[in-house]
Amino acid sequence: MDPSMLYASAPRIEEEVATILAGFGQGEGHVFNLGHGIHQDVDPEHAGVFVEAVHRLSAPYHQ
Repeated sequence: MDPSMLYASAPRIEEEVATILAGFGQGEGHVFNLGHGIHQDVDPEHAGVFVEAVHRLSAPYHQ
């Protein structure tokens, strides 16, 4: 995911995670990361939203 998305609101971060996961679809697993790392002035809570969204939203794709 583009790391600049971490400047967005929590709902927008979750929306982007959902869009990316839907684009890859079903599978046994995946690596989901930020393209260039986290910028130093990103709110750490937004990084947490990203991680939590990946865990929660990816579960249905691994059943």
